[in-house]
Amino acid sequence: MTTIQEPVTRARDSRDTSNHRGTASNHPSPLLPQSKHSRWPLWLGATVVLFALAVFLGIRSRQQAEQRLTEVAEQAATPTVNVTSPKPEAAAEEIALPGNTQAFNDTPIYARANGYLKKWVVDIGARVKAGDLLAEIEVPELDQQLHQAEADLQTAQANLDLARLTNTRWQDLLVHRVISSQEADQVKSDLGVKQATYVASEANVRRLQETQKYERVIAPFDGIITARGTDIGALVDSGTGAGRELFHLAAVHKLRVYVAVPEIYADSVLDGSKVTLTQSANAARTFTGTVGRNSSAIDQTTRTLNVEVDVDNDDGRLLPGSYVIVHFKLAGNVNSVTIPANALLFRSEGLRVAKVVNGTVSLTPITIGHDFGSTVEVTSGLTVKDVIVLDPSDSLAEGAHVEVNEPAK
Repeated sequence: MTTIQEPVTRARDSRDTSNHRGTASNHPSPLLPQSKHSRWPLWLGATVVLFALAVFLGIRSRQQAEQRLTEVAEQAATPTVNVTSPKPEAAAEEIALPGNTQAFNDTPIYARANGYLKKWVVDIGARVKAGDLLAEIEVPELDQQLHQAEADLQTAQANLDLARLTNTRWQDLLVHRVISSQEADQVKSDLGVKQATYVASEANVRRLQETQKYERVIAPFDGIITARGTDIGALVDSGTGAGRELFHLAAVHKLRVYVAVPEIYADSVLDGSKVTLTQSANAARTFTGTVGRNSSAIDQTTRTLNVEVDVDNDDGRLLPGSYVIVHFKLAGNVNSVTIPANALLFRSEGLRVAKVVNGTVSLTPITIGHDFGSTVEVTSGLTVKDVIVLDPSDSLAEGAHVEVNEPAK
């Protein structure tokens, strides 16, 4: 019996073992690998995370690109400008203006009598004194007229003497009542006529004598003969109409220099101030002059003040008619500054400059004092601490943002 039960026991043990395995298959051990169905949620979560990360990175990349594009656009829209600062006005400034020299006294000399040139005594370049003989004119008609006038004067003198004697006699006869008062008055009246005739004859003689003096051409002042316009035997006409000048005389010991001073400097050029003169042909040689006088009026055509400068020229180095440069020293304005002329903006509302303050443009009105060509003097609106735009664009507006290109140090 014992032998028969042993297989049954083994079979029960086999079933128990089978049941135990079935239970273990329903409750897997954590040490054993999981199935495919248990890993699916992990894959799904990872996919969602990766997708979200890709979306985030795409959006961020797009935002960065847009930001860079905006920065580039802003840089392109913000103009870059060159700037400078106003310079302080100098304590004194100098202006150079062209001038024409002329002899202090310069005159043509004409004949005062009609005739023929008998002789000339001086030629061009001759230095003469006042009263020196320049030429002689032969006037035969004038000489004969003087002789006739002198004879008439003698006749008038004789008639006057006779009239005086007759009047004396007739006045004695009137006292003795030998003649009537009417007859005595007639004789007295005749004496008055004879006196008037004598006076007229005497005046005529003096006139012809004075005219005869014009046969001698005399220098009216000290100077140099700069031209001679006649020769011996030439017909000479009196006056400036039909006649031509015999000589031209210039006083060169002192010269006048005529300068047209622009209106903006008119108030700064004062009578009595010293000036320096130079010549382009010889810049090393200088002359000193004094502002002698001015027209005290602005020429309406040229908008300039006519100024005369007196220059002593005893050595004769400066020739009349030469071209000179006159250097005026003018007092500067301590409250003024100078800026380049290419910083000016001409707007309908007036003259402006583009001042830069913290990268922003401010169109500032200014007042111009003097125009020096490449630079201008500004009397109000700017200081040396300001920063202004060079060559500003006409489209530059108030409040515009600009990028400053710092000038080279």
